Amino acid sequence: MDEPFSQFNEWYALARESELNDSNAMALATVDADGRPSVRMVLLKGHGPDGFVFYTNFEGRKAGDLLVNPNGALLFHWKSLRRQIRIEGAVARVDDTTADAYFATRSRDSQLGAWASDQSRPLESREVFMARYADMNARFEGQEVSRPPHWSGFRLIPRRIEFWQDREHRLHERWLYSADGKGGWAKGMLYP
Repeated sequence: MDEPFSQFNEWYALARESELNDSNAMALATVDADGRPSVRMVLLKGHGPDGFVFYTNFEGRKAGDLLVNPNGALLFHWKSLRRQIRIEGAVARVDDTTADAYFATRSRDSQLGAWASDQSRPLESREVFMARYADMNARFEGQEVSRPPHWSGFRLIPRRIEFWQDREHRLHERWLYSADGKGGWAKGMLYP
């Protein structure tokens, strides 16, 4: 038995030092009710043995997919480090206290943007969005911006975590950790 979180922490810390922009960016893959996949970039906002947390507008496609099919896959790719981490697992909504606490750390402009955006829906023009943003700015003038009821987070609880290290001549190194269903992890190598 072994656990993958110390390895993740080590690689993530190195990425935080070396990646110029958004070292916490990860691709999130979901599948809708009809089995159609979709992938997009999101930002990791928390992690640990209990899972990997990201936030979103719950009226957009990604949340819709996850609410219908609560399984997802994440991919961290740090090209400059020649490393990637793939994570697969079940997805659950974070509690309101956790979502509120994170929302409070966002910049005021980002908070207002969460109110102004109908994420993933058609937008007539940039001007329409900026007018909605201005309306929200006026609405919350002189007060804290509360978290919108349609905005929260998800936690992906990993079942599989794969660490991939680039090697010369495509002789890569791959390690797979699989949850054993008893709170532990099985570790093994994969062919490149």
